[in-house]
Amino acid sequence: MTENDPSTHDPAAPRQPETGQQAAQGGWAGSPYGEQAKPESGGAPQYSEPSYHAVTGADPSYGAQNANPWSAPGSQLPPGQTQQSVYPPANPYGQPGTAAYNTPAPPQPKRSGGKLLAGVALVALLVGGIAGGAVGYLTGGSAGPSSNALDAPKPAQQTGNAPAGSVESVAQKLSPSVVELQVSGQQGAGEGSGFVISTDGYILTNNHVVEVAANGGQIQAVFQDGRKAAAKVVGRDPTTDIAVVKVTGVNNLTPVELGRSDDLRVGQSVVAIGSPFELAGTVTSGIVSSLHRPVRAGGSSGDQTTVMDAVQTDAAINPGNSGGPLANMAGQVIGINSAIYSPQSGQGGQGQGASEGGNVGIGFAIPIDQARRTADTIIKTGQAVQTYIGAQVKDAPQGGAQLGPITAGSPAEKAGLKEGDVVTKIDDRTIDSADTLVAAVRTRAPDEKATFTLADGRTVEVTLGGQPVPAN
Repeated sequence: MTENDPSTHDPAAPRQPETGQQAAQGGWAGSPYGEQAKPESGGAPQYSEPSYHAVTGADPSYGAQNANPWSAPGSQLPPGQTQQSVYPPANPYGQPGTAAYNTPAPPQPKRSGGKLLAGVALVALLVGGIAGGAVGYLTGGSAGPSSNALDAPKPAQQTGNAPAGSVESVAQKLSPSVVELQVSGQQGAGEGSGFVISTDGYILTNNHVVEVAANGGQIQAVFQDGRKAAAKVVGRDPTTDIAVVKVTGVNNLTPVELGRSDDLRVGQSVVAIGSPFELAGTVTSGIVSSLHRPVRAGGSSGDQTTVMDAVQTDAAINPGNSGGPLANMAGQVIGINSAIYSPQSGQGGQGQGASEGGNVGIGFAIPIDQARRTADTIIKTGQAVQTYIGAQVKDAPQGGAQLGPITAGSPAEKAGLKEGDVVTKIDDRTIDSADTLVAAVRTRAPDEKATFTLADGRTVEVTLGGQPVPAN
């Protein structure tokens, strides 16, 4: 494959984009896993992935024969004794055969050691009960007025802003800028998410959210305050799964604040906002689980496979969250929620909710640094530009990415790279597979210089190229 077409790689694990979109008849094509990658929509395309089942144990047995239900489990009677009925209890103070509910005679403790102690303990318990009753009588007297929580006044209303750095404060800051995108076209219909990046109506989202409406379809944006507006595709990049749409007829839009993804740290807290399963305005939180995770998430166009250098998170992300923001605790957007790993996906037909995968705590977001650059190019030119080196690439048997045929005049040829070279590092980043190489190249900007380390120890400086991306 080339870094422009990574669809020929074998999958490391099945993943699915998170839109709410229904696929065309026949399911979603172009999954790089040999299975159907699922965009996260309200409808459900066909795809097959392994399912897991809960393991249950056998129920314990009850009712051992001749067991005393009031004794400790497994207790046994001493030899020569028989088990007596527990109804009614015997009266230890009366004549043989009298019940314990008759008025007992005063105990007559014997002088033998063990039995005397038992009698003393019994007396102490009885005295304690009597004393307690006396104290209750003396202090309680007649019963006072009852208290009822329903009669208590309501607590004071919350005032002021949410504490800085809290999930609540992030939700308050970002929610007005997050929109639900309802899309429809000849190949299906569904919904996803997006967020406002300009006061004049530009919205950033995933390509797989809007691609079904890209050629003559319809897109409607629904804002937090209930306003609705028609939107159209400005430009999209299937290779990085990024798209920009613009709404008309609305004003006073609130753009998000963009953060940076090059200084994220594993373990830091993040918040995701979107419309999972059409539940608009849903807020979830978690942490950054991993960084620079090469992830494939196929779209409906077979050779337009996405390989992204993803931010992994355990914040709950579900179908419909695609295109929504992943933010740090300052409320700055640091990624675009795009895909989830879903091992429980079944083989149901279109529109069957049971066939849709759900959150298992492994979600992926496009780094905002890459999305910002792509969106800026789309808005200025109407077309995305893809970073490339101009060489086919595959997994090397001993690890790394092995280069295939080199395109004449490409950045790879100009740098002196040859077919058969195995790339093991780009700058300080280890390259352990072809997907890692593709992700590492695409996350950089055209004309940026990168040092390639080869398996034979050589280093080669490559000036990365850029080429327009056909959106089709």
